[in-house]
Amino acid sequence: MVYNAQKSLTLIIGGARSGKSSLAEKMASRHDRVLFVATAQAGDAEMAERIAAHKASRPDTWDTLEESLDVAGALARQSGNYDLVLIDCLTVWTANLMLEDESTIPDYDAASDALLRAYDEGDTSWVVVTNEVGLGVVPPSESGRAFRDALGRVNTTFARHADRVISMTAGLALDLKALGAVPWDQLDR
Repeated sequence: MVYNAQKSLTLIIGGARSGKSSLAEKMASRHDRVLFVATAQAGDAEMAERIAAHKASRPDTWDTLEESLDVAGALARQSGNYDLVLIDCLTVWTANLMLEDESTIPDYDAASDALLRAYDEGDTSWVVVTNEVGLGVVPPSESGRAFRDALGRVNTTFARHADRVISMTAGLALDLKALGAVPWDQLDR
């Protein structure tokens, strides 16, 4: 595999219905060969409708890979040559990891590292969508707090690794790294 010096990793983060997926799809539409990685599963009628609406909004020319857990492994098994991989989304992927075996606590750091290693070893740009769930009220349940904390760690790991981090709020995009945003532990350097 030849390293592509032009490749980039963009993380798009925001709340529900903030425009994250729309922006990601707009960014992907600039490329000819796109692989859309869907992490959601249709567990109920409402989710099936959401998935159908997302599918309808994507060009027919894009390939779709549906993988709820082993995204890194599934990407490694892909034979296609793509200009861009769009992963939508880390939020659902993290929830899937949490719910896979409720008797154990997943190693979110190892799972994130494996996915980022797949990016590093490839030659394709990625756009990754995720939710910001840490700005609201403290979840009342232990599992809700565990999920919020796990996704916060996953998002932080991806944000550190990303070339661009775009924060979406009410349909408005803010390019955090272009504004000079740095990880908290590098602020006073």
